[in-house]
Amino acid sequence: MRPRTRTIAALFWLFLASAANAQTLLVGVAAPLSGPSAILGKQIEAGTGLAADANGIELKTVDDACTADGGAVAAREFAAAKVNIVVGFLCTEAIEAAMPILKDAGIPVITIGVRTESLTDRRAKTGWPVYRLGPRGDDERNAIASALTHLWQNELFAIIDDGTIYGREIVETLRAAAEQAALKPVFVDTFRPQLDNQIGMIGRLKKAGATHVFAGGDGDDIAIMGRDAAQLQAGIVFAGGENLRTPPGDVPYAVGTLMIALPEWADVADPK
Repeated sequence: MRPRTRTIAALFWLFLASAANAQTLLVGVAAPLSGPSAILGKQIEAGTGLAADANGIELKTVDDACTADGGAVAAREFAAAKVNIVVGFLCTEAIEAAMPILKDAGIPVITIGVRTESLTDRRAKTGWPVYRLGPRGDDERNAIASALTHLWQNELFAIIDDGTIYGREIVETLRAAAEQAALKPVFVDTFRPQLDNQIGMIGRLKKAGATHVFAGGDGDDIAIMGRDAAQLQAGIVFAGGENLRTPPGDVPYAVGTLMIALPEWADVADPK
């Protein structure tokens, strides 16, 4: 968590404590309680409910559906209820539709899941009172670049991606960082995702002499590469980003696969 974010969080909780002494604080909670992201929205609802019960805070929870229409509807409900602050929002579409309405109502927002950099980068221009407690979109890319240019400075490494915006942005950040560190990958390419096997790609990586490979793509593709590399005795260590947190399909991740990602809160949170 960045120092600026920690400061915002501290000020927020001080605000909660002081406001609660004077009157019951009304906090709006924006979460996707319907649609494909509902499982995450239910977790937000449960977590905020526990915190509210422990601190004597009143909640107004609204389903933003992770859509622009849902975000606008939620914002109007929060404004009508005159909530003191809004927390939540997981989707860019929902929060970007909500912010103009919440700005006009003078209601600050703390998002816990939206990673879009421009949301806070444009704050001076938009005037939106929005802050974040989660990482930015570029935090993952920068963490990968920083970690691998250190870990692999003496390795024969390759950089590949699946051609998606997500994959390309990560590998371009890694390539730029490697260049600044005077490191050069032995192989750079784009692979076709969602294939039953990646033997062709593994063959090219092996021919190039790569012993370590960062793959900007889905976990299933990286799992298949690890399997095929083992079958071809290529001796390759694969690395990926947060996509590796997703449980693989029929093919498990190869032993030694490296994931650069935030730790699971369940592993690091204080149970108290």
